Amino acid sequence: MIRYRIKLTEAEVMELSAIISKGAHSTHTFRNAYLLLNCDEGAYGYKVGNEQLAKMLRINSRTIERVKKRFCEEGWKAVLQRKPSRRTYDRKMDGEAEAHLVQLCCSEPPKGRTRWTLGLLADKMVELRYVDSISYVTVREVLKKMNSSLGKSRSGSFLPNKTALL
Repeated sequence: MIRYRIKLTEAEVMELSAIISKGAHSTHTFRNAYLLLNCDEGAYGYKVGNEQLAKMLRINSRTIERVKKRFCEEGWKAVLQRKPSRRTYDRKMDGEAEAHLVQLCCSEPPKGRTRWTLGLLADKMVELRYVDSISYVTVREVLKKMNSSLGKSRSGSFLPNKTALL
């Protein structure tokens, strides 16, 4: 296993100490700043062992090694920030499918039903082959995005009678 060594400059130590001592920072930022200060092998460091540091911060020693590695590869400012997510989300419904959903929502509900439910809409979209598969949650999100409601239409907001409250 590669052992990464951390040697901080005086300016870096001052900035990390400032993060720990004051200001509102995320737990991630605080933890990594504390970790870097305690792993510093330079002239300004405290040099605490990985096992002892892992117990103090209640983290795994592997986490300490990952932080050290990232410090050596990307620098101390990168260690204090979370990595942006690389995950991509594929959309289930494009604009055409959304238009079909709204059209279906505005049509007459199935026989024996008074209105469309999210599950019924999802099943009908699959049945009509507008999409391969879809959940009622996706249907809800699309309708919410379009400010559509499956409930009764109500004009204006509900305002109670002021005299009834007195």
